[in-house]
Amino acid sequence: MTGASLNVWLGRLDRIVQRDVVLRSLGIAGGAGVFLGLLGPFGTAGAPLWLRLIYWLILTVGGTGLGITASALIGSAFDVDDRRPFLTAGLTAVAMTPPAVLVVYGVSHWLFGSRFSYGSLTEFGGPVLLVCLAMNFINALAHRRPIETHASLIAKPTPSRFLDRLPIRLRGADIHAVQAEDHYLRLHTSKGSDLILMRLSDAIAELNGVEGAQTHRSWWVAKAAVLGARRTDGRAILLLPEGVEAPVSRNYARALRAAGWF
Repeated sequence: MTGASLNVWLGRLDRIVQRDVVLRSLGIAGGAGVFLGLLGPFGTAGAPLWLRLIYWLILTVGGTGLGITASALIGSAFDVDDRRPFLTAGLTAVAMTPPAVLVVYGVSHWLFGSRFSYGSLTEFGGPVLLVCLAMNFINALAHRRPIETHASLIAKPTPSRFLDRLPIRLRGADIHAVQAEDHYLRLHTSKGSDLILMRLSDAIAELNGVEGAQTHRSWWVAKAAVLGARRTDGRAILLLPEGVEAPVSRNYARALRAAGWF
């Protein structure tokens, strides 16, 4: 692993193991362990309830550690970013399945006294992959983050490609926000607003070069344009120039608050 790859891996690991993310993941794992213990799937229904609960809690909580490590390795090796959380979840599930199979076999042998054979070992593969996929997709939903764009750190930054799409009367303006309206995008800028025909996801991809983030399924906001925030009905609203107000989705509020947006 090169120095650059190691830095990427450590950076991703640092983000993944934030205290609130770890606690949320452990909570999900604990809930899943109790649910599976009560349900008794994959041949465990015949065991006493207390033994099933211990068995599934060990596997789901222990699997969380494997998932965190596998996710960091996937992010480093394949350069998968937060724009594709479910792709990351799927790759993580596949990567963690082989070691998870060994863990499942070991715990099964310890608690249920299963006899070792290569045949019985390979039989764990399908069920383990299924559980890993389910757990990783649940975590992907629970840990959704806003799609961010970033200003270039080099001395002569490359302008955002999106700036070339601005109508002539808005050329040279600072972009405050981009708002989806049906099949169009409303551009909020320092020179006023206008509409262009484009998808928000495509616009965000081209806005890299401008520091900002998606705050809602229909909004992208430039961080420098945020003047303040207010709350209404338990939701945050970002205050922008010219009286424009951008909503903040509850899915993204925690991450944006931690990043100092409001």
